[in-house]
Amino acid sequence: MQLPYSEELNIGYLSRLFDNTSNCYKFFWFQAILRKVDWGHNRFSFNELIDEMIADAWYMVTEYHLRLGPIGITDNLEEVVKYIHEKYGFVSSEKREKILDFLHKADDKKIVKYKSDLTLNVPYRLQVPFYDEITIERSMWNGSKKNLTDEINRQHRLMYYFTSISGLKTIIEVDDIWAEYLTKHKEILKGWTQLKLIRYLQNKNPSVPGIADKIEAPVARDIDRVRKYWKLIIQIEPSLKDIYGEVVLADENISVDHFVPWQYVAHDELWNLHPTTKSINSSKSNSLPSWALYFDALGEIEYKAYEIKSKNEMVAHEFQKIAPYHLNNIEIRNQLYADGLDRALFKQRLEHVIKPVYESAHIQGFKEWVYNESNNV
Repeated sequence: MQLPYSEELNIGYLSRLFDNTSNCYKFFWFQAILRKVDWGHNRFSFNELIDEMIADAWYMVTEYHLRLGPIGITDNLEEVVKYIHEKYGFVSSEKREKILDFLHKADDKKIVKYKSDLTLNVPYRLQVPFYDEITIERSMWNGSKKNLTDEINRQHRLMYYFTSISGLKTIIEVDDIWAEYLTKHKEILKGWTQLKLIRYLQNKNPSVPGIADKIEAPVARDIDRVRKYWKLIIQIEPSLKDIYGEVVLADENISVDHFVPWQYVAHDELWNLHPTTKSINSSKSNSLPSWALYFDALGEIEYKAYEIKSKNEMVAHEFQKIAPYHLNNIEIRNQLYADGLDRALFKQRLEHVIKPVYESAHIQGFKEWVYNESNNV
């Protein structure tokens, strides 16, 4: 992706910003600057920018369980998000403004320590591609921040400079010409940064599908087509039961459940969707249903729908209407919904599609769930 040209700035240096990236901090730090910079607003504290980083990482860590750093190495951004989520009870879908307000007011010493650790390197190392007039020895990186920033500030045409050094109160000031460029091209630069972040996260989460859909807050999904499809099937086969509580669905205002949670798969593919009751769906939330207890029942209800589709023209017509929206993998569509499958072969193919996804979600930290009728948990 080519970045917008500037006659006054060396965009080649900017394009190398994320070269040799071993952790996620550069992506989030630069993205925080992009969020904050605006016409006439170009001075920010470390504290402000770290708060933006935490808010940006919130959903991908709490909602999607994405790993932000290499296996076996502590990632402070991931850890501070988990700590706040677990200790203070903020939900994964918490509004960004509420997270930022909490961070602005928080005096929790552990949070302050996490935030301080996040500033140890990235503010100084992000602009390394620009350092063509200065030489920073290894000992200087780990020494006095005052001496380090004095040396960095000697470099011409940096994106930002350090105007005061005081821990989390340290101030950076974005160069006026750079501030104009970043503001003017904010959306393009945000897209570029996110593309680089997606590639990084794919490398750190190789078994997780749909990374591109997991870097921002969840958006509303439209599965009303699938709900109507299942309601038609239930009208034709009123004895169909929910797979978790064996509730007769003809008596219910049905809800559509993602067997493997949407928070993991980030899609609405038909093979992962089935009807249930609203209360059971609410109880299950974004947990993984027990494979041993519920996969066979899932296979049965999915096969029943397949069988009815094969025999009923009205259902077949509805299937053709929803397939372009909810069967986006042609290979799966051709394999799983081919004509003439018997029950055993259909369930075998369904398992082949869904089990690797299920197991990856389990490894990623999604908790196993079993329906309990007595307390609906």
